[in-house]
Amino acid sequence: MKTDVEELSPTRVKLTIEVPFEELEHAFDVTYKSLAKQVRIKGFRPGKAPARLIDRYVGRGAVISEAVNHAVPELYNEAIQKEELFALGQPDVEVTKLEDNDELAFTAEVDIRPKFEVEDYKGIEVTVDSAEVTDEQVDEQVGTLRERFSTLVGADRPVEDGDHVSIDLSAAIDGEKLEDVAVSGYSYEVGTNTMLEGLDETLRGMEAGGEATFKTTLVGGEHEGKEADVTVTVHSVKVKELPELDDEFAQLASEFDTIDELREDVRKRMGEVRRIQQLSAARDKALEKLIESVDIPLPESVVDEEITRRRQSLEQQLAQGGLTKEAYLESQEKTEEEFEEELTTGARSAVKAGFILDQLALQEELSADQGELSQYVFEQAQRMGVSPDQLAQHLVESNQIRVAFTEVVRGKAMDLVLAEAKVTDEDGNVVEQDKGQDAEDAVEEAAKAAAAAAAEATESTEDAKDEEGEDTK
Repeated sequence: MKTDVEELSPTRVKLTIEVPFEELEHAFDVTYKSLAKQVRIKGFRPGKAPARLIDRYVGRGAVISEAVNHAVPELYNEAIQKEELFALGQPDVEVTKLEDNDELAFTAEVDIRPKFEVEDYKGIEVTVDSAEVTDEQVDEQVGTLRERFSTLVGADRPVEDGDHVSIDLSAAIDGEKLEDVAVSGYSYEVGTNTMLEGLDETLRGMEAGGEATFKTTLVGGEHEGKEADVTVTVHSVKVKELPELDDEFAQLASEFDTIDELREDVRKRMGEVRRIQQLSAARDKALEKLIESVDIPLPESVVDEEITRRRQSLEQQLAQGGLTKEAYLESQEKTEEEFEEELTTGARSAVKAGFILDQLALQEELSADQGELSQYVFEQAQRMGVSPDQLAQHLVESNQIRVAFTEVVRGKAMDLVLAEAKVTDEDGNVVEQDKGQDAEDAVEEAAKAAAAAAAEATESTEDAKDEEGEDTK
């Protein structure tokens, strides 16, 4: 086989491959065996008809075409490996010569990863936020915990911001009552401005048993966007009463005996969370600087694929959340043009980062073993809320194991960059990076702390609702 490579651009090549027919013997053998099982020739059992009769029965042209279809992918892959090219996507193949018992020639145009070296990745300097936990931050966290153990007690006075009121709401347009716009016994915290515009202003100063009417624009439902007269009736006014911050509270809210022990535990857990956030920020900033330091061309087809993937992912998320793209853009205060520009910039950055980490992994001879792949599958399964076995089966069936391998190796390449980086906080203190098992333990503990904090926040929200009635190659 003769192979010639023409560089069409730094990220696209054209291979011209010429193969004498004698080198296609294997492809013809496979073709004849396949066709022999499909045709029925008198006097021969299925699969036993000789090649000359198959040529006559099927047609020599059809046999050659089938053999070429089998041979071209194998010949293309052989040429790619021989020329040490990192092909991206499927090639555009064109057969340019096909003469029986003479020669097969074809061309294949394909995008390739640009050839470059990752230099000066050691010693990248990044600055991150301080991991120090202040007394005010501890107070805020303890205050959140304190809120969970608050109680609502009746208040014999006019409504103020922060009060929890039990109300009825009804609406009418031009004097006609709207049956589908009504609620009774609804618990609402005044001052949150999370319902109808004008409701909070109307409630302030009202008392239990009072009734008032205000004009507002309806949101949602059949009458969305229409102005209506809304009547609110207040049944009760309650104020949140917080427990004293003392040892008794510590014993009620935690496993600790004193409020000082509780505060110290809060400080420790917050520090662990801030530590992992600090290292995560360092990782992101180190990657940004690495991307900025390497100038390489990007295959537009690969960038377009990443843009399409990101757009589809966002559309799926919006659909699951019941949002339109227009509503999303409005919430983000972005125009369509700004969105597209941000999408393209992010896609180009992601493609470039992948190329750089792949090349660094090749330079440093990084790889992934079975244990590391299993750990990756386990972590991804946890994030997705499925079992590791289900995800592993999906990866195998969808031929995505190589993608998992690539992600693990890229992660190891990024670990190498971060390990060689000079990380300081905003106060100029050097941020020490844990090594080996210590690092794994630190990440695990910090993750547990973050999970605990998230759980507390979720429980707090739920309690409040209950109270209110509501590819490396």
